[in-house]
Amino acid sequence: MPSVKQIQVTFDCAEPERVARFWCEVLGYVVPPPPEGFATWDDFNHSLPPEERDSWFVAQDPTGAGPRLYFQRVPEGKVAKNRVHLDVRAGTGLVGEERLATLEAECARLVALGAVRERLLPADEENESCIVMQDIEGNEFCLD
Repeated sequence: MPSVKQIQVTFDCAEPERVARFWCEVLGYVVPPPPEGFATWDDFNHSLPPEERDSWFVAQDPTGAGPRLYFQRVPEGKVAKNRVHLDVRAGTGLVGEERLATLEAECARLVALGAVRERLLPADEENESCIVMQDIEGNEFCLD
């Protein structure tokens, strides 16, 4: 039996804190408390050498059920489609027009946060409909 109990999803990005805070809003995640001995994350950040400041940030599920999200600064920008993406499940258990209305409402909320709507993928024999979107740094995700 595997001993893995939880996973962490890591994002390469230009602005870790900005992207982490976006995903906190999308998923209802929270920023964990700063390390012991620091009143705020800014205090911790300013204690680091200049080249390490703003180099990473974390978002976590307040219930502990979902994966921890880790955002790390990288020098290069995004140039191709993600090899892994998140599916944000907003329409679970809903069907037909009710499902589509729920997805559209959630899409509008995410666009207001800075996400970009790419396209609606209609349902087929194998998959339910979903809306393909991008986060604030262009990482694709599906709203389904």
